[in-house]
Amino acid sequence: MSERGDETDPVVADLSTLVFEVTGRLRAQFNAAAAELDLPPAQALVLTKLTPPAPMRQLAEWLSCEPSNVTGIVDGLERRGLVIRAPAPGDRRVKHVVLTGAGQEKLAELHARTHAFTKTFFAMPATDQHILRDLLARILDGPPVHPAPADPDRHR
Repeated sequence: MSERGDETDPVVADLSTLVFEVTGRLRAQFNAAAAELDLPPAQALVLTKLTPPAPMRQLAEWLSCEPSNVTGIVDGLERRGLVIRAPAPGDRRVKHVVLTGAGQEKLAELHARTHAFTKTFFAMPATDQHILRDLLARILDGPPVHPAPADPDRHR
């Protein structure tokens, strides 16, 4: 290995490739389930993050987008009667997005459809499922990975 430690570890490279492929397949199935329920993927994603209700800013951070984009997504959910905006407890200036009864039903349908796929997708012995779950949880419990700072000379 070089002094800089920048040689590629083939196992880590394989892990990265496999995790991205698994994620891509899960995302594609999620998007298909959302489409079956007449939901754009972004609206479906927001529905999954509203238990408990969440402020618009938190949704924007989670979606990695500008708050103005979340406004459009929430407007669409609101027009469908799936969410309402409500003042946050303790600070009426902050608006929380809250699932309505219809939103809770739509979310339950989305979970049922995606669960049916994931049950098939992760069809393996229960002990393997537990091991995979525990390993993934261990990775997620580790230190957060932050992107490298931008190189100021990169665009010169």
